[in-house]
Amino acid sequence: MLPSLWYITLILLPACLKSQKLPTRDEELFQMQIRDKALFHDSSVIPDGAEISGYLFRDNPKRYFFVVEEDNTPLSVIVTPCDAPLEWKLTLQELPEEASGEGSGEPEPLEQQKQQFVHEDGTELFSYKGNDVEYFVSLSSPSGLYQLELISTEKDTHFKVYATTTPESDQPYPELPYDPRVDVTSLGRTTVTLAWKPTPTSSVLKQPIQYCVVINKEHNFKSICAVEAKINADDAFMMAPKPGLDFSPFDFAHFGFISDNNAGKDRFISKTSSKMLRQITAKPKVDLQKVCIGNKNIFTVSDLKPDTQYYFDVFAVNSATNMSTAYVGTFARTKEEAKQKTVELKDGKVTDVFIKRKGAKFLRFAPVSSHQKVIFSVHSCLDAIQIQVRRDGKLILSQSVEGVRQFQLRGKPKAKYMIRLKGSKKGASMLKILATSKFNKQPFPSLPEDTRIKAFDKLRTCSSVTVAWLGTQERNKYCVYKKEVDDDYSEEQKKREQNQCLGPDTRKKSEKVICKYFHSQNLHKAVTTETIKGLQPGKSYMLDVYVMGHGGHSVKYQSKVVKTRKFC
Repeated sequence: MLPSLWYITLILLPACLKSQKLPTRDEELFQMQIRDKALFHDSSVIPDGAEISGYLFRDNPKRYFFVVEEDNTPLSVIVTPCDAPLEWKLTLQELPEEASGEGSGEPEPLEQQKQQFVHEDGTELFSYKGNDVEYFVSLSSPSGLYQLELISTEKDTHFKVYATTTPESDQPYPELPYDPRVDVTSLGRTTVTLAWKPTPTSSVLKQPIQYCVVINKEHNFKSICAVEAKINADDAFMMAPKPGLDFSPFDFAHFGFISDNNAGKDRFISKTSSKMLRQITAKPKVDLQKVCIGNKNIFTVSDLKPDTQYYFDVFAVNSATNMSTAYVGTFARTKEEAKQKTVELKDGKVTDVFIKRKGAKFLRFAPVSSHQKVIFSVHSCLDAIQIQVRRDGKLILSQSVEGVRQFQLRGKPKAKYMIRLKGSKKGASMLKILATSKFNKQPFPSLPEDTRIKAFDKLRTCSSVTVAWLGTQERNKYCVYKKEVDDDYSEEQKKREQNQCLGPDTRKKSEKVICKYFHSQNLHKAVTTETIKGLQPGKSYMLDVYVMGHGGHSVKYQSKVVKTRKFC
């Protein structure tokens, strides 16, 4: 039995023969046709000289037709697969004399035309299987009915088709230069510079051209259609054609509709709908970037990851037709990060470390061959930092450090320790670190969990303020300093002075208030107060408390801004 598509085609043929004057195209009619895209929706007729988009369901072929009325006509057919390989073939069937637009008399009855096509399989002119943009070109084609059949055996997919009988004058796709390769002219750790020769379409044919660059980590692309399919992979269902627009009538069966040919068979939507729901639910992250850069033919890609392979593609896009041609893509691996210099830590000595924003530093500690334990004391001066310690390559510590922390690790004979310090994302980091295998007194003083200074509002006077802070069970020396600041002293200014590693030696002698020793075995009672006198009425002061450790190393509590009363 003749497929339903043939009936539709045969019904359309008389109209096609009048509307498509091939090979001499009616340009005014053609321009009207391509502007009115609805003319070709739900149609299996390929318009002469216009690119059409289509959608294939897996294992369901789709056929397109066009008529060439005169012998020795140039013919070009271009098929562009998008996100899956295609199988397609082009066949030719001779037209009955009565079907010719130049013939005389009444057209042959439709039923007789159907019978003629049933017994003619046609001559296969070309076939292809793959995901390349493939061409069929003939300088002299015979008249007849041409059929293009496409099928996707891998998955549902988009595709594009272009056919013309005037290939010499149309040239809607940008032409590639004699050397169509994309070259890598510069390579860094996070940047790659690309260059390519411009398309002659811009200089010779004076057509508007822009270049689009595509970057990804998986593979090169052969068409912009494939790129867009990848970008929109998570919205695949939403991109599927809508009934009445891009479907041929027999496609409705895939959405659970009963077609005319299957009227006696039940077809349910549940199986298909569940498949579509899975497509909606699964939204893979697409690591791909597309950048259109105008008519420049050199471009630097930035913000790449070091020591990573990337694939680069360039497409020349005709801005007037929105049709594109792919250059021969390339790939490159960015350079590795510069090897970090490893700092050797000396047993029992404090080392100052500076780390750039988001940077890292590596240190090495090799204690005496026989040791039972290793102690790492870390004092982060600003924001929190990350510390990782590996013993003979094995990770034994990974912690965030804010303020002062001490880590005691089990030793191992002849073991070597590698320390990785990672800085803050907010800004540069500074810290002090000490490593030792000896159990002597630690250089950094112990701190309470809360290092804030509390001011008592009710005890404020015009010339004094009273403050309190927490201590520990360890007897330490505390020094209080004051500095007059402006009333509009901001949090940003305060933050700049929060470096806990800056000791009293950086302060003026006139700013010193008092130093005293203090501790308590009962942590609930480890609180001390101090009244700072000799202040000016209505003035703001920044107060700092330093706790002094063994060896002269100090740690600063969080600064506190207070203001005396203006009237008493």
